[in-house]
Amino acid sequence: MERQKSAPSSDAENGDESRTEKVKEFIKDIKDGEEEDFDPTTTDGFFKQLIIRMKELDISAAGSQLAFFFLLSLFPLLIFLFTLLPYLQLDQSQIFLFIREYAPEGTASLIEGTLSEVLDNKSGGLLSIGILATIWSASKGMGAVTKGLNEAYEVEDDRNFFVSKGLSILFTIMLVMTVIVALVLPIFGQPIGHLIFTFLGLEETFLTVWNLVRFLIPPLLIFAVFSLLYWLVPSIKLSFKGILPGAIFATIGWIVTSLGFSFYISNFGSYTNTYGSIAGIIVLIMWLYLSAIILLLGGTINSIVKNRQEYKQQIG
Repeated sequence: MERQKSAPSSDAENGDESRTEKVKEFIKDIKDGEEEDFDPTTTDGFFKQLIIRMKELDISAAGSQLAFFFLLSLFPLLIFLFTLLPYLQLDQSQIFLFIREYAPEGTASLIEGTLSEVLDNKSGGLLSIGILATIWSASKGMGAVTKGLNEAYEVEDDRNFFVSKGLSILFTIMLVMTVIVALVLPIFGQPIGHLIFTFLGLEETFLTVWNLVRFLIPPLLIFAVFSLLYWLVPSIKLSFKGILPGAIFATIGWIVTSLGFSFYISNFGSYTNTYGSIAGIIVLIMWLYLSAIILLLGGTINSIVKNRQEYKQQIG
């Protein structure tokens, strides 16, 4: 199954020709001996090419930029979501209890003070500002993702403004909601299951199955969102099969990194002593940075897989 782009343009055709020329140049370098001991069809060649592409794309710097825009996207969206809470008639004490339980030491009081203002004031103006700020920030954050993935494939974004912005907003919302589900289901999955059980009047076996399924939903959802992102965001026609290696890597990498980072912070980190009340923000930025690196690496892996396929076709 392949994703069909909008009507082909001369820019898209030029982009395909450019990629073909680069593959031909790469083959010529190998035949001329300029890339000796570098066979891109082998596992060793794959990792060599990955290292080269990481240096060319400057993944570390791109990850820093991406983490910054993710941070800009996150807080306006949180303000918007918290502005909705009074309309949902949620108890503030439950929200604050959750914050005290999981927020880094020293940041809970600051967050509670800010949220108290938001929750006590059902301001339509604040709601509108939250929506506008979220849309603007989302376009910046996912715009950086789009730029990074297009650079990995060495193509220009030839789509119109509205398509690019629409994809940016859509995937920012999807990523944030995926993270929320990934955090909420393992912790609050049992009461959610009881709520579904009571509301729908299901049999007792549902609760047994649910207690197993609720731990499978987050990784499957993460994989689905990453797959769609790698398939739809780059401005190049890709087969769905071709983006699976990067999606699998990003899913496993993000889960393992998040769990490992959380374990380190809980057991060995001393950020509260070092940074005081801003420790939570520092930890968040570091986590966003690692997440951005993994996201870009997944796209880079997919681009290398595509290059290998084109290389094999060229050499027959």
